[in-house]
Amino acid sequence: MNAARQYRSRPLGLTSLTVAASGLLALLIGVAFAVLLWAISDANSSVSARRASRTALVEAGSMQQLLLDLETGQRGFVITKRETFLQPWEKARRALPAEARRFAESTTSPAQRRAAEQITRDVESFLNDYSVPLVEMVRRDDPTASSLETTTEGKQRVDALRAEFGRYTADEREQLAARTDAAGANSRQAVLAAALGLAASTALVAVFTVLQHRAVVRPVRGAAAAAQDLAGGDLSRRIPPSRVAEIGALGSSFNTMAASLQDSRRRIMESTEAVHRRTARDLHDGAQQRLVSLMIGLRLAREMLPATETTTADLLDQSIDNAQTAINELRALASGIYPLVLTVKGLVAAVKDLASRCPVPTVVVSEGEQRISPTVESNAYFVVAEAVTNAVKHAQASRIDVSIEFDDTLRIKVADDGVGGVGKATAGSGMTGLADRVAAFDGKLAIDSPPGEGTTILIQIPIRD
Repeated sequence: MNAARQYRSRPLGLTSLTVAASGLLALLIGVAFAVLLWAISDANSSVSARRASRTALVEAGSMQQLLLDLETGQRGFVITKRETFLQPWEKARRALPAEARRFAESTTSPAQRRAAEQITRDVESFLNDYSVPLVEMVRRDDPTASSLETTTEGKQRVDALRAEFGRYTADEREQLAARTDAAGANSRQAVLAAALGLAASTALVAVFTVLQHRAVVRPVRGAAAAAQDLAGGDLSRRIPPSRVAEIGALGSSFNTMAASLQDSRRRIMESTEAVHRRTARDLHDGAQQRLVSLMIGLRLAREMLPATETTTADLLDQSIDNAQTAINELRALASGIYPLVLTVKGLVAAVKDLASRCPVPTVVVSEGEQRISPTVESNAYFVVAEAVTNAVKHAQASRIDVSIEFDDTLRIKVADDGVGGVGKATAGSGMTGLADRVAAFDGKLAIDSPPGEGTTILIQIPIRD
């Protein structure tokens, strides 16, 4: 009896406590890691599905743009009987087969594929059964080409196709919204799993600090420094692996949390990019097309005006100039929101277009040029644009050099010969924004700016397949 009572009252040794705590830690981390893997896997699936939906929407927009080019070109030709107005029509006609194939391949469900195939057939019918015969009628000077019946038929066909595109994009956006909600829920689950693992690890580490100062305190200080960097906005900060189980678990949880925050920032940037791209496209397809049609009408009216009507002619000339100015300003606005050349030709072409409009002489060189992820392309472009803008505004530079290298890593260097002296303490919110954009894609940004020797900004972003 006394021996049993003595055994029960004997305290557990340090080894027993360590083994028990390690076992509990392993169990907690295992459960949290399993939940985290499940949440990450689900989140990755949702992200892939959202990316597919965005691609489908982009291809639908491109297909609809071809329809608009066909309709605008033939309408201008019918009105003016000038072959120059058929240039966008001919270009759209040649591009239709390849675009139709991409449109069908980008669909995200059997129902959407059937809808895309029906839209393709209807667009081809519009081209072959209406648009091409109409152009030939105009070329033969057939008066029925501009008759009310012919015009009404064309309008009905285009309206029907626009309705089909509207239903297609509405369905795709509905699917995208559902996938976005699912991705948000998965992200919250991942953060919760990381938080639970971090809380459990921290509780056990607090006990071990008393018994294992050298093995625990120093790594915890390193983790604290990493957390401080993370709080300061450096989401690329990670804790290196440790042979101590508890610290290793803490580092794993921290890294998972940082990765989750980084993914969240990336998703926000992707959503913002999609809004910018859609806004720029809407400006181009809507207001800009109407202004172009207005200017065509004004020019036709000017040509039909008798030479004696000088006052009216001057007023029309002024109106034509105002319309052209509005078109140019609208194009500049759309380019500032999301440049079309970035979507069509890629990062290097967009940066060269930016350089051509820069008030400071800017030279762009590239190596191994290739198309990469649209999100990485757009963020890299805006990083270069911000760096060039800073050089123009603050560096007093006479020359800016931009180099872009494509390999496993996208390397961009923006160098000027200005006053230099830029550092973390003097860098403003613009430079902080650059670092945030780069960090969201596991990238790194470095600044070399000796006073009086110019500023060099080096950006490195991994390129993933």
